[in-house]
Amino acid sequence: MKLLAIDTTGQTASVAVLEDDTLLAEYTINYHMTHSQTIMPMIEQICNMIKLNKNEIDYIACSCGPGSFTGLRIGAATAKGLALGLDISVVAVPTLDALAYNIFDTSAVICPIMDARRQQVYTAFYQWNEGEFCRITEYDALPIQSVIEKAKDYQKKVVFLGDGVVVHKELLLPQKNFVLSPIHSNLQRAASVGALAMKQIAKGDVIKSSELELIYLRKPQAEREREENMKK
Repeated sequence: MKLLAIDTTGQTASVAVLEDDTLLAEYTINYHMTHSQTIMPMIEQICNMIKLNKNEIDYIACSCGPGSFTGLRIGAATAKGLALGLDISVVAVPTLDALAYNIFDTSAVICPIMDARRQQVYTAFYQWNEGEFCRITEYDALPIQSVIEKAKDYQKKVVFLGDGVVVHKELLLPQKNFVLSPIHSNLQRAASVGALAMKQIAKGDVIKSSELELIYLRKPQAEREREENMKK
């Protein structure tokens, strides 16, 4: 079984191809280019490098948010278009789940934080329990200070990762029991999206391309600004 996984929910654009329990290829860019410019050329290049005909792909896995509104829509449109053209199913993988899955089988609490601007982050808390990967809170958009207080309540080591770490490093570093993930595991990876997607496929948790829904958590910035202006 071959699976193409994509993640465009943050600044990072990432594509991976998995076959059963093997990662065949992964292509990740964390650079100042729009995903509309990069994601399709990345897919073409990765398929060419491993001599993969798109008709051999059995499933498309898409990171479904939360994240950048533009990035979310580009990823969803790409996944839907490919799945429709190939007549295959889609696997929707929450971005925070995939990000937290970069940290494997630890006794620490895992806290992915994605920069949501205005001193807020998209976040949730996770733990490994006897080899099982578990989300222990709801997905949320919170002020970074609220996340710090929630993390302190666990009174144990908490691993932070995600692009919010770079933005809020000065607030996180002084905290006792807080650990910041190194750069190789700190950002979204399509391989993690694909690995979780494989687990969902085994459970039959797949959808038609038309059924793909995104996790937003907040209204778009333009809509929020319009509402604020209307209150003035």
